[in-house]
Amino acid sequence: MIHISKRPDFNRFKGKYAGLNRWTGFGIHLLVRLIGLVLALAVSGVLIYAITKLNPIDVYAEMANGVFGTSRRVWTWLRDLALLLLVAVGLAPAFKMRFWNIGAEGQILVGALATSACMIYMGSANIPTPVFLLIMGIGSMLAGALWGIIPAVFKAFWGTNETLFTLMMNYIAIQLTSFFIPMWEHPKGSNTVGIINAASKAGWFPEVFGQQYMLNIIIVAVITVAMFFYLKRSKHGYEIAVVGQSESTARYAAMNVKKVVVRTMTLSGAICGLAGFLAVAGADHTVSTATAGGRGFVAIIVAWLAKFNPGTMAVISAMLVFLNKGAITIASKFNLSNDVSDIIQGIILFFILGSEFFINYRIQLAHEGKKEEK
Repeated sequence: MIHISKRPDFNRFKGKYAGLNRWTGFGIHLLVRLIGLVLALAVSGVLIYAITKLNPIDVYAEMANGVFGTSRRVWTWLRDLALLLLVAVGLAPAFKMRFWNIGAEGQILVGALATSACMIYMGSANIPTPVFLLIMGIGSMLAGALWGIIPAVFKAFWGTNETLFTLMMNYIAIQLTSFFIPMWEHPKGSNTVGIINAASKAGWFPEVFGQQYMLNIIIVAVITVAMFFYLKRSKHGYEIAVVGQSESTARYAAMNVKKVVVRTMTLSGAICGLAGFLAVAGADHTVSTATAGGRGFVAIIVAWLAKFNPGTMAVISAMLVFLNKGAITIASKFNLSNDVSDIIQGIILFFILGSEFFINYRIQLAHEGKKEEK
């Protein structure tokens, strides 16, 4: 009885969409997303009231206060936003090529391990801070690139399943981290690495403009802009798009598909490895199996919702980090279980994904769909 059909692709910078001018079409898309967000807040509000008997508006106000209430909270939000965005930007070229890189968690972890090793073994060498940071950054990118190259080579030359391969690489990275923690533990017997170079702060990001996390944001902003132009304006970006649409077409156009696959996954892994560098040197100053914190999987949602547009990724990352931190705040403030905060995040995310479905597809009665096809 129901006929679901895909809507025509819409680009607000090109032509018309469904008989509407580009700005009207863009406005409709924005309206659908806003309706999805309002419905999500309404359903979450009903759940909150049913569980706590609290006014949902007060709860939402506390969410906002938990993120924007003080300058420190704002900078922490920006730090986490930047880290999630960097991982999403790293996944974008691989996903646009239809290479399903599910291994960002592992690539972040090995990047964090490389950074931690540099801080532990070279921290007493009195290397100038800019040079030391450059060494750690390159080391983290090489480690992440290696974690990306391995599944890429197997996919390109032997046709292995990249989803399973990259997923399994996550577990290897976790076990590697577990192996090194006892070697680096401080104090002894704690089974944690502790804060690395707490006294000397060797390898820590310096303050920029008086802000502890400003360098994190600058690095991510530069990489995000560079990725936008790389995907949209470069020859490599064009090859990625063609391979993603059809490998046969790419080969017909004399593109070396294997080379494109390996090169793109090297870049993807390197950027995710760099996220491990930011997590250790620019934020936590330690490493553990929880360093990635699930960002590798959340970043997949960010990349897909943004349709691989780095600018849109920034907006979606900001929203998801806000939801995460806000939900944790209300769970603490109102003595709610952490499961409740996860449920609220899930409801809101479900409605956001639902709005994307209605933007990309339309639902009709079956006989109307058949008439239209004829």
